[in-house]
Amino acid sequence: MASDMASSTLPWLTLAIFVPIIAGLFVLLLGRDDNPGPARALSLVGAVAGFLVTIPLYLGFDSSTAAMQFVEKASWIEAFAVNYHLGVDGISLWFVLLTAFITIIVVMAGWEVITSRVSQYMAAFLILSGLMVGVFASLDGMLFYVFFEATLIPMYLIVGVWGGPNRVYAAFKFFLYTLMGSLLTLVAFIYLWHASGGSFDIQTWHTLPLGYTPQILIFLALFAAFAVKVPMWPVHTWLPDAHVEAPTGGSVVLAAIMLKLGAYGFLRFSLPIAPDASHSLAGIIIALSLIAVIYIGLVAIVQDDMKKLVAYSSVAHMGFVTLGFFLFNTAGVEGAIVQMISHGFVSGAMFLCIGVLYDRLHSRRIADYGGVVNVMPRFVTFFVLFSMANAGLPATSGFVGEFMVIMGAVEYNFWIGLLAATALILGASYSLWMVKRVAYGEITNPHVAEMQDLSGREFLIMGIMAIAVLYMGIHPKPFTDVMHVSVEALLQHVSISKL
Repeated sequence: MASDMASSTLPWLTLAIFVPIIAGLFVLLLGRDDNPGPARALSLVGAVAGFLVTIPLYLGFDSSTAAMQFVEKASWIEAFAVNYHLGVDGISLWFVLLTAFITIIVVMAGWEVITSRVSQYMAAFLILSGLMVGVFASLDGMLFYVFFEATLIPMYLIVGVWGGPNRVYAAFKFFLYTLMGSLLTLVAFIYLWHASGGSFDIQTWHTLPLGYTPQILIFLALFAAFAVKVPMWPVHTWLPDAHVEAPTGGSVVLAAIMLKLGAYGFLRFSLPIAPDASHSLAGIIIALSLIAVIYIGLVAIVQDDMKKLVAYSSVAHMGFVTLGFFLFNTAGVEGAIVQMISHGFVSGAMFLCIGVLYDRLHSRRIADYGGVVNVMPRFVTFFVLFSMANAGLPATSGFVGEFMVIMGAVEYNFWIGLLAATALILGASYSLWMVKRVAYGEITNPHVAEMQDLSGREFLIMGIMAIAVLYMGIHPKPFTDVMHVSVEALLQHVSISKL
């Protein structure tokens, strides 16, 4: 009843989508480069307002049902039965909240650092935030596709305009990889529209009695888009380039939210629409996931660029996510979703830390640092905490999801669980070795000796992220309680053959 009451008062999901988008348009119209103060202030107000309108979704959510809640539906393109159809369940709710939360962090992080085209920079993130919420809230296939593709445009601009020296190359590579993968998805959606008698309703698609061959083809078509977005090995090569060239805020959003769009696609489309194909091809997905976890973990160890190291660690951590989905047990799927949320906090925090160092020394090379703890003790406290979380230390959010996925993997097959567990060793290797070389030892670079510790704004950002990482690590129950019934319903659905 709580959700019915909440959904009957205000269209919360529409507000969650359009408050940041409208705020972004206002920032774009009112912002001036000669006086960026109002643009910054307005963008922060827009980001906070965007987060505040997501809170009633959590407060009014009924976690005892797997049904979609806060549902809104209106006709959009009548000729093709395309509807503006929104709703959230226990799986998608957290990603709506995470997107709005990370947007505030990103606006605060770029407050002083971004000095050119400030209004455009802030507006791009606000508009991107609304579009990503739209992806997680869509219950219409065409609406999902429109939001899914539209997210490429602001991120392309963020990397291409405010990025590093090779930003144009990285932006094009990101755009082409993700766009090419998505074209097959459009073909699959059109087929499903035809097979369902002219409906783009995603929940109708879940109940279609598809044959084995169509399921395989649909699964592969969807896989093309979602695997690139995650990104899974071997279609991950765009991610390190995009991360290295992107400004700090771009890296944070890319790691914290955009990678989750692909993983979310598996849960909302691939598994429920093509369950028999999912079971048949699970071995291949598990193998690709383990390669990402182990091989990419080894690749991360040899990186000399901090951003590249964390980018490769993101690929390894997202390998845990896809592994968990295709174990077809509660621990695996819930662990994978928890890992997605945790990765949003931890990887976002890691890129913020690297951004703090880069703002002071204008270098991402590990070799240019050393002894940072001597001049920035407050920063190193946070840096060590987030690196430990990245390695999966118990009592941090990084541990919870990985532990649950490993438990699910052992339940599925002991040897798969054993291989997955090596990620904890590899994670500790690359995370702690980076910390050792950057933060500890003697100061060998005179420029490091001149570095200033965290400002009040930076300390606030780091503190908020630290609270999120520790709270989720110590008390994950609120997160798992919300998703449990929806995950059980999904697994029950996937276990029933449509043949």
